[in-house]
Parts: sequence; structure tokens; C-alpha cells
Amino acid sequence: QVQLVESGGGLVQAGGSLRLSCAASGRTFSSLSVGWFRRAPGKEREFVAAIGRATVYANFVEDRFTISRDNAENTAYLQMTSLKPGDTAIYYCAAAYVYSRSHRDYAYWGQGTQVTVSS
Repeated sequence: QVQLVESGGGLVQAGGSLRLSCAASGRTFSSLSVGWFRRAPGKEREFVAAIGRATVYANFVEDRFTISRDNAENTAYLQMTSLKPGDTAIYYCAAAYVYSRSHRDYAYWGQGTQVTVSS
């Protein structure tokens, strides 16, 4: 019963920044954990960050990304800085009933937004 819509993707040069947004519907948004995942061409979907009872990041983030949320606005964010070409992927917002790094725990998914980092 939760719908998620990502936005904010685009083309950015290496070293640049990008802020992804995830707009959610549903009155229960604040009770859900939110995760960001990404999928590069030819690669498996991988975990990026999650926020729930705490925040957690994938190792590759290396302090470059910040996940946040504004429950009053039913929106989650992924602020990305110091972007690398290896960050190029489709980024997905997801919501879960548990705080988790596993995509299998996420019941709701957005359509994804493309992030392309050029050299």
C-alpha cells in the first residue's frame, strides 16, 4: 500500500554531487525503514544505504553518501557527493517493515532513477 517515486538522477561529472529523492505515499511511511539500492548494467542489485532504527551504508559508500528522511513530507533522500564513475547505476528507493540491508526484506519499490557519472 506504499508507492514510491524516485527523482533527482541525472548526469554528473566525477567528483560531483547529486541528491536523490524518494517520495512516498501512505500514512504508514514513518513506521517503515527506507533503503536505497542500485543496479549497474550487467551486475546484481546491491545495497547502498538504509535508515530505520539506525542508518547503515555499504562499504563502497566510504562516507560519501548520506541517507535521510523527512517523515512530515513522506520523503527520503540520498545525498551523494564525491561521485565516481563506478557509481553509475539505476538507483532504487525501497521501503520495508524491518531495518535491513537485504533487498528481500523490502516490500515496496520505486521505479528507479538513473545516475550517470562521467570521467
